[in-house]
Amino acid sequence: MGKKISRRNFITISAMTTAAVAFDLKKISAYADSMGPKKNYPTVIIGAGLGGLCCGAYLAKQGIPVTVVEQHSVPGGYATSFDRKGGKFNFEVSLHGSSIHNNTTARILDNIGVLKKLELVRLPEVYRLKTPILDISMPQQDPEAYIKLVAEHFPDETDGIRGFVQEMLNIADEVADYDRKGKWFKTIFKIIFPLQYRNMWNVRNKTLADLINEYVKDPALQEVLVGLWGYYGLPPSKLSAFYYANATGGYLKNGSYYFKNRSQDLSNALAGVIEDAGGKIIYDTAVEKILMDKDAVKGVVVAGGETLPARAVVSNASAITTFKEMLPPKVAPAEYIKKLEGYRPSISCFIVWLGLNRELRGKIDAYSTHVVSGHGPEEAYKSSLKGEIDKMGFGVTIFDNLFESYSSPGTSTLMLLSLSGYEPWRKFEADYKTGQKKAYNKEKARWTDILIRRAEEMVIPGLSSMIEVKEAATPLTNWRYTGNTEGAIYGFEQSMDNAYMNRIDNRTPVKGLYLAGAWGNPGGGYVGVLRSGEETFQKLMDDWGG
Repeated sequence: MGKKISRRNFITISAMTTAAVAFDLKKISAYADSMGPKKNYPTVIIGAGLGGLCCGAYLAKQGIPVTVVEQHSVPGGYATSFDRKGGKFNFEVSLHGSSIHNNTTARILDNIGVLKKLELVRLPEVYRLKTPILDISMPQQDPEAYIKLVAEHFPDETDGIRGFVQEMLNIADEVADYDRKGKWFKTIFKIIFPLQYRNMWNVRNKTLADLINEYVKDPALQEVLVGLWGYYGLPPSKLSAFYYANATGGYLKNGSYYFKNRSQDLSNALAGVIEDAGGKIIYDTAVEKILMDKDAVKGVVVAGGETLPARAVVSNASAITTFKEMLPPKVAPAEYIKKLEGYRPSISCFIVWLGLNRELRGKIDAYSTHVVSGHGPEEAYKSSLKGEIDKMGFGVTIFDNLFESYSSPGTSTLMLLSLSGYEPWRKFEADYKTGQKKAYNKEKARWTDILIRRAEEMVIPGLSSMIEVKEAATPLTNWRYTGNTEGAIYGFEQSMDNAYMNRIDNRTPVKGLYLAGAWGNPGGGYVGVLRSGEETFQKLMDDWGG
């Protein structure tokens, strides 16, 4: 069969395909029918982020008693929105766009029964990239147009541009193909995987920097072609090429979409499935402890002391918090805890939401503009870690360029966003948690003013004179509302030792305890956490009825 598959590479293949096992709803239903009384399988889900809601919706539809415990007052985690000025402005917390169309994620939402309840609006472009020498927009669902557009600016690199884009498309296609395979395929993939899925196989051990260097050498061009690296929270030298290529290939092929009116509509729809099927969602309540009976979970204790019995606990919360604060000591194997401690929480972010006193729709180009310094992704990432808000890249999203009536008449809604490490904010942590925020608020205001000034200079002239409402969030804000360690926005980093191919398993070594969401497999982002929720549901059904 050609090259011999080493034990190490076999393990890599196995891990690579774990997150892409074909989902068979009929088989799952058969498992559920063989389980006996559903009341014997009470399940508690910690956190109402999209991963937990997705898993909970699947379980509830099978008749499993589900209780979701959420510390916030609304479902969704980062997929939420909030009002200011008496509801005059409604701000989107996180979503710019997602490739939830004509793919596995759309199938998940259709399986659950919410896709038909949602209105997807296609973005006018995937994104606009503005560098010191270039201003281009990635067109929707037209890879060939994107190749030609970039090649106009770098004509000597046309072949390399085409090769890199085609590689991403090929990887995304291979992942989609494998995802459609049935159980029969799993019995023979060990032999044929490197031949049938050559692109996935060839990129398995490469960083994004490794991959882009194979095709183009011009640093300015590289910055354009890896322009979405910030979506995944790591620079090319650290980011899995497989993860980037699969996700970006999906954007190029299937386009990027937004949920009308806000991402909160998606979260509310998922929560509604759980409640309509007899499940419960408890808001404004935190889980404090996971209870054990010998070697298996038996329930949780929530704030106030109430105990909720459970045959399974699904954590949509930080894996670090789950294992180091919620579980009793020494329950999890020492080597597993050591592995978790070796993974890093992802980077966080700094966001400024602006409500403007005039309409911008059609007056400023683009829906989402990425502004980069031109010093390259590696330096931009370092600036984000150090908190150099005057140097790091940032994004400007003009939501009203997406559809009419996004904002109230005569107003506009904007989001300014930059990645941010936790270290610049760690010095405020102790005071923040005790409500002493004077120094913290001063620094937050400084960052806010700088980001507004930069957006005014680069994207929206006269911006500061239009502001009616201004709100900002830091990594500490993210921690406050989600409980994510260090305010992480993508769970664990998508580093080479914990990326899509080798990502931590959602079935943990503690019997009855599972992960679902950004901290598990396959990782963060709307697509990632919804897939994670489905994968965990499938593992539960396999364990209970398979």
